[in-house]
Amino acid sequence: MTIEITTTGVTTEADDLATEAEVRANDRGHVFHSWSAQAQINPLPVASGAGSTFWDYEGNAYLDFSSQLVNLNLGHQHPDLVAAIQNQAGRLATIQPAMANDVRGELARRISEVAPGTLNKVFFTNGGADANEYAVRMARRVTGKRKVLSMYRSYHGSTATAISLTGDPRRWANEPSDGSVAHFFGPYLYRSAFHATTEAEESARALEHLEQVIVLEGAQTIAAIIIETIVGTNGVLVPPAGYLPGVRALCDKYNIVYIADEVMVGFGRIGEWFAVNAFDVTPDLITFAKGVNSGYVPLGGVVISDAISAFFDDVPFPGGLTYSGHPLACAPGVATFDVFERDNILERVKDLGSRIIEPTVRGWLETHPSLGDVRGTGLFWALELVSNPETREPLVPFNASGAAAAPMNAVAAACKAAGLWPFVHFNRLHIAPPLVITEEELVRGLAIIDAALTVADGYVV
Repeated sequence: MTIEITTTGVTTEADDLATEAEVRANDRGHVFHSWSAQAQINPLPVASGAGSTFWDYEGNAYLDFSSQLVNLNLGHQHPDLVAAIQNQAGRLATIQPAMANDVRGELARRISEVAPGTLNKVFFTNGGADANEYAVRMARRVTGKRKVLSMYRSYHGSTATAISLTGDPRRWANEPSDGSVAHFFGPYLYRSAFHATTEAEESARALEHLEQVIVLEGAQTIAAIIIETIVGTNGVLVPPAGYLPGVRALCDKYNIVYIADEVMVGFGRIGEWFAVNAFDVTPDLITFAKGVNSGYVPLGGVVISDAISAFFDDVPFPGGLTYSGHPLACAPGVATFDVFERDNILERVKDLGSRIIEPTVRGWLETHPSLGDVRGTGLFWALELVSNPETREPLVPFNASGAAAAPMNAVAAACKAAGLWPFVHFNRLHIAPPLVITEEELVRGLAIIDAALTVADGYVV
């Protein structure tokens, strides 16, 4: 069987395209996959995608409720983004970063215009990990200090410093790496490390804890604190009121650079250009990637405050990338701004999140005993599953694999069998569909998850 790939899905046969068997054989024979034991995986061959849906070679359709890796903000094969890449390739496919380029400069201007405060310069990278690497390098150079603080339950990338900053098990096998990193507990009321019972208590106690870590680690040694504005893969942990402004105040008090990692939540995921805008806080540096051009071509970057960029007016910045601000990546980034503004993407994300998702998932707390907690905003939510709602015992152990992960695997399998591709991490299902998802698709996808949760209910004791 062979498949023709179009913007509307699987249509007719085409002899010049690989069959599913060929795709699978090439993948298993020659592709080395990330974060995987190579002999224990069986990747799904994907033939095509359009909007919020992708198809396999057998014609099975899947609602993409993970936006691939929470980067496909404008969905599969958006015609405006595809056209921008095609047009740019036809006129100037590439140019080195030391030269000025129209789409690079235009995208930087637009990003700086929607960033808060005086963050007016953009250093482009190839993705989120190197954006965080370079943000840390800037902070260290400007402050003359070395140490960086980051949260447990975080992910910042898999390059040397970024994986050291990461506060989840993916860091473990990569240690030692950057030894100048220390971790702290962020706010997480459902599993509070501070015995808090309210959001206000959690915020205040988490800030007290962070200040203790600063003092005990030595404020004079700390260059930066990096925080995912909303913790992504590790739980969609929305900071309580006052927490991020409190972090800003601590950074000001101790002369520490505040880096906001918005690789996952930037560019519309919660209905804001940058998520910090929803929390009344201005960082010194913002890192981004993913949603800036929906991942059509790799692109990331650091948005830089005037104070930090001015430091490098007469001091050379010690870093660079051959493909920094690549025109084929920046062109769909510019198109992304046009689409967001024309189609009122930010407004519709807030509407769908508050009118459709929130009341639906909160209602499930009354109907599914396996559902311990729901949290999120916009088109970014987490469902935390438990085996005992009284003790809050997770449905699967922390960092479960093999037989221990069977309950979550069963829930995911139920979603896939019904035509939805879920985002699963530890004992959670995340809801993160493309921002262009239709209301009908969103309702249908939530109904599939509702049905799949009955599988989880079967494991409740």
